[in-house]
Amino acid sequence: MSAAALAPLDDAKARIHARLLADAGTGSLAERVAALVSEEVPLLGGALRRRLVAGVLADVCGLGAIEPLLADPEVTEIMVNGPGRVWIERRGALVRVPIDLDTAAIEHLIEKVVAPLGLRVDRSSPLVDARLPDGSRVNAVVPPLAVDGPCLTVRRFGARAVPLADFAGPEVAALLAGAVASRRNLVVSGGTGAGKTTLLNALAACIPPAERVITVEDAAELNLPREHVVRLEARPANAEGAGEVRIRDLVRNALRMRPDRIVVGEVRGPEALDMLQAMNTGHEGSLSTCHANSPDDALRRLETMVLMGEVQLPLAAVRSQLEAALDLVVQVARFPEGRRRVVAVAEVVEGASDAGGRTRLIADADGLVAS
Repeated sequence: MSAAALAPLDDAKARIHARLLADAGTGSLAERVAALVSEEVPLLGGALRRRLVAGVLADVCGLGAIEPLLADPEVTEIMVNGPGRVWIERRGALVRVPIDLDTAAIEHLIEKVVAPLGLRVDRSSPLVDARLPDGSRVNAVVPPLAVDGPCLTVRRFGARAVPLADFAGPEVAALLAGAVASRRNLVVSGGTGAGKTTLLNALAACIPPAERVITVEDAAELNLPREHVVRLEARPANAEGAGEVRIRDLVRNALRMRPDRIVVGEVRGPEALDMLQAMNTGHEGSLSTCHANSPDDALRRLETMVLMGEVQLPLAAVRSQLEAALDLVVQVARFPEGRRRVVAVAEVVEGASDAGGRTRLIADADGLVAS
């Protein structure tokens, strides 16, 4: 339907919004909206009537025009690139959808996400990360950093748990399940959107049910299929710049909570040192993720993150602690058709040099590698 044909519906929607705000009324919100639609546009056909009711409810209770995209289980990413059309990722492919948003609508969406969390996004604070109630991650960038207008990116939270068998063949899946059960320390590495968090969920499902697990995340995405789990989530500073709780603060606190295992959703900075110390002080079987292109790159990135911290340690000491703490690096990748697969499982080799590689490949995308 053309924009001109939809204009009367937009006008009716605005009037219904105003009446909802002016009069709380009685009955459920859906009933009140349906009644107001009947009053405002009594001659509207059944399909358009349902569409208008759904649109008003989405604006009031959800995220307006993108609410149907959030309800679609095949949509894994929603990208609003400033005023204009909206893009989504569905089954690994980028698709442009027939939704047009102007600047005011995008700003309203961003405000609906960040305001309940006590966050602020404006010219003085133009970047924000947040989380929807279902766990989906939201990133917003506004002018002057976003040159062409406010941008919004939503990474969907996976509603369905993906089993380990979907990431690897039987031999590799059994290898990884056995490594988790035998309390080996693992790091999952890969690029953005490669499926690191989803694989971490699948690996954590192999932890024996009697163990106490503490999860630490920047934005809570892990949904471990178990009873005895404590979820901790970092908190950014509020609008006044106070109240920040960092991941490394939560990792340190987790050590005081009698954990059998600590699962850090993703290490991005100095918290890498706290994670390694936890692995080295009796909390074997811990799991985490990091961005890297290969297992050897993952080790170098972890070293760099440790060196970014306030504690000034020599590289040799960092490397020694890393090699003693970490057992396996699992590399995951996303393929063009949208599949996520384990492409390498590497064992950390103590005392190896950078020139010869610091990991030993024990499995690849095809299965176990003969030693």
